[in-house]
Amino acid sequence: MLMRTDPFRELDRLTQQFLNTTGTWSRPTPMPLDAYRTGDEYVICFDLPGVDPQAIDIDVERNMLTVKAERRPRQEGEGVKWELSERPLGVFSRQVMLSDTLDPEGITADYDSGVLTLRIPVAEKAKPRKIAIGHSDGRKQIQA
Repeated sequence: MLMRTDPFRELDRLTQQFLNTTGTWSRPTPMPLDAYRTGDEYVICFDLPGVDPQAIDIDVERNMLTVKAERRPRQEGEGVKWELSERPLGVFSRQVMLSDTLDPEGITADYDSGVLTLRIPVAEKAKPRKIAIGHSDGRKQIQA
């Protein structure tokens, strides 16, 4: 139901991690995600620890779901001397192609403990359904 869109994304992630680069709006860093189906919905969880919920942007255009977020440096005040800074800052983004069997109009989003969770319902047209079998001789229809 979900399709990967960029075969080089993992290579970009490893390169950025090795070079310790910061994501920008024109070249964002990819964020890790998990995706699974439960019942009649797909669930996608994005790791965004330390990101203010106001700094998360979720868009759907046609069947392309885009999540962008920005983690800004903490303002500790004057006289603070950083000894170590390993947590990545900057812009993070991920795009996921949604299949036609999902309903992008029904997407819901929750953010808790640094995890953005999107729930995408399966479209009615993609759900299993019973088909009535008719008889041409006028007898009563039966359900299959």
